[in-house]
Amino acid sequence: MPKKEYKKFQSIHLWVPNIFEFKGGIQVYLKALLKVIKERFTGLELVVLDKLDRTQPEAECFKDESLLFFFSGNVPFSLRSAHFGFNLFRLAFIKRPNLIICAHLNFAPVAWLIQKFTDIPYWIIVYGLEAWSVEDRWKKAALKNAEKIVSISSYTRDRLLKEQQLSPDKFFILPVTFDPSRFVIQEKPQYLLDRYQIQANRPIILTVSRLDIQAISKGYEPILQALPEVRKHLPNVCYILVGKGSDRPRIERLIVELNLEQNVILTGFVPDDELNDYYNLCDLFAMVGKTEGFGIVYLEALACGKPALGGNRDGALDALCHGKLGALVDPEDKEAIAQTIVQILQGTYPQPIMYQPEALRQKIIDLYGWERFENRIEELFYNADKPQINADKRR
Repeated sequence: MPKKEYKKFQSIHLWVPNIFEFKGGIQVYLKALLKVIKERFTGLELVVLDKLDRTQPEAECFKDESLLFFFSGNVPFSLRSAHFGFNLFRLAFIKRPNLIICAHLNFAPVAWLIQKFTDIPYWIIVYGLEAWSVEDRWKKAALKNAEKIVSISSYTRDRLLKEQQLSPDKFFILPVTFDPSRFVIQEKPQYLLDRYQIQANRPIILTVSRLDIQAISKGYEPILQALPEVRKHLPNVCYILVGKGSDRPRIERLIVELNLEQNVILTGFVPDDELNDYYNLCDLFAMVGKTEGFGIVYLEALACGKPALGGNRDGALDALCHGKLGALVDPEDKEAIAQTIVQILQGTYPQPIMYQPEALRQKIIDLYGWERFENRIEELFYNADKPQINADKRR
């Protein structure tokens, strides 16, 4: 896409928790946002204040005289928050940007305070759990006074509208994106079948998730709890759980308690260059949680032409287009989860597109591919003063 001259804002400050040294959904999203802004607009100085990273990568796409980084990750941990906060104030008052974008709700009260003294408008990016059921009065005030709230899902937007009584005109839906060239339809990789000694005709369920003891509602435990019932119908079912984290010892105990040692494989860390192969290894991607703001892994699985199962109480609703591109179940109803898994694996689930890999892939690219992401960002910036057309109606 060609660059366009951008005159509304000459200088924007982007406040981020981190982007480069830890790979998670938020980091992938912010890196994509930063890349598009840098590549799409000319005449714009972008200052990035990064709390946790120590330095920027060598990637050429982030080297530009109009792109300035200030890192706090190389400061001792006990001083990091103070150093980061000081830079937020210092650079806002010295450089006087036309806009501050808070890439986490935790930073928003500072932007609100700066606005009170300088009239610099600010936007807040909201993802999921951090923006749900907000009680802190400073965060609530920051949400109320933000010029724009950019939400990665309609689910998070709708919760904020209900819980905080905010104006719908404040919101803009900017879903996550993914790289379709990295996730493609292929045959089941033989080297993974050999690695885990799995027969090619064995039905395989896959989840890709951090195994975090602080976020056990990520969506893998409901699958484990449903497996004994699934096994009654599909005795040789195999569940592969990709990811590492502090919750692994508890998961291992649960597998033993449920007598699932022959049905569950915990892979631990998987390198990025193997992830596409794991998606192609499975017959069903399933993650039935309650805390996903969106869930980029659903998009990656769908791009590989795989049926997907998500929960109906979080951002999976957006990723799976409210059931049009996948199955949605109550994450607390293990009988319904088991029944849906069996239906999908037996090919009887009443959603034909789930069994049309190429159509599934094309649909998810049309909705959430890079070009759509770029166009949405352009719409966000060039129509910053206008309420967004309801994104749900454009699908």
